[in-house]
Amino acid sequence: MINLLFFGRLGDFAKNVPDTIDASTPREIIEFLQQDFPILAAELRDPHVLIAVNKSIADWDSELTDDCEVAFLPPVTGG
Repeated sequence: MINLLFFGRLGDFAKNVPDTIDASTPREIIEFLQQDFPILAAELRDPHVLIAVNKSIADWDSELTDDCEVAFLPPVTGG
């Protein structure tokens, strides 16, 4: 199982999302979420959202193994 984390405003859209999921890539996670959480899936498709796999920045096609942690990081603004 893959452990999911949603940070910042993405967490607001992920209220009822399970903490774990079976997936082989982050892209597969979005495909799964599209079915039951289409608004969250749309937010995750923002090109500025970053993905971290086991605390390292990764891409949508990174291979996931059992017990990976996948975090979705929203764009950050500020001054």
